[in-house]
Amino acid sequence: MYLTLADANSARSASGSVIGKRLGNPKGRQPRGRRSTAAACQTWHDVPVIYRDQVPLLEFDSQTSAVVEPTSTQQEIVAPRAAVACFFPEIVSEWSDDAKPILDLPARERLWEIERGGARLALFYPGMGAPLAASRLERVIAAGCRSIVACGAAGALVPGLEMGHEIISVSAALRDEGTSYHYVPPSRIIRARPDIVAALAAMAERRGEPHRIGMTWTTDGYFRETQDRVARRRAEGCITVEMEAAALLAVAAFRDVQFGQYLYAGDDLAGEIWDHRNWWDSPRRHDLAELAVDASLALAQNTLYQGLSEQESCRTT
Repeated sequence: MYLTLADANSARSASGSVIGKRLGNPKGRQPRGRRSTAAACQTWHDVPVIYRDQVPLLEFDSQTSAVVEPTSTQQEIVAPRAAVACFFPEIVSEWSDDAKPILDLPARERLWEIERGGARLALFYPGMGAPLAASRLERVIAAGCRSIVACGAAGALVPGLEMGHEIISVSAALRDEGTSYHYVPPSRIIRARPDIVAALAAMAERRGEPHRIGMTWTTDGYFRETQDRVARRRAEGCITVEMEAAALLAVAAFRDVQFGQYLYAGDDLAGEIWDHRNWWDSPRRHDLAELAVDASLALAQNTLYQGLSEQESCRTT
């Protein structure tokens, strides 16, 4: 069980101290002989109540302008409206062979301009981890990209999610990283725009691709994906785990741009033993990248929503 911020605020004592709240004990009484927070949590199932003055990530700042803005620290260009955030570096390298570099991105990466079907398209590698991916996305948005579709791989958390078989349209991300908290208020989950999720799924269906819509777990702790935590995330409804989706959704929401993400299941964390399944060598990577190209161009041209019901296309820009 986890306490929400509202639970935490209501549990604050008159003196403003932090108290422990035992599950099933609304009066917040403490067990006798408490040894330590960790030991007590294991023995009594206590949930520590945490306030924003103890955890900096909970200090959400709603100011829209910062001391350093991406627009003030890069050259002014007019990038294509459509962009693909491709997490497959070998594909970015292949497609950029005869492409035009239009912007330097953090950590010696570039934003490329390519042409597809007579249309301009931006292409970039977001990098590994939420901070770097968010920083590069900020630069890309500042350059003029407004309809971005990401494509990448993720670990499978549920049994039966075969490597590369189904394409996943990300509907939400569980925020177990830090970057997203600098862009949107604290919450356990950040949700993608339903209209974009539905449109990406419809695009996959029109292409005859097996697909599903699902929530992913975004974590900073690549080597802290324990069995207990995997089971907990699976129980919460997550079907995959990766390291960037929550942050990218948050940046897109803050900057008010269109963003969607495709994933394919790579390595397998659903069993007792991790199975890498040679996830980096899946032929589906090209299929996913091509699908992201089509989806981003359709978003930019406002045609991705064609064929959706009025309920599915609940919000367009």
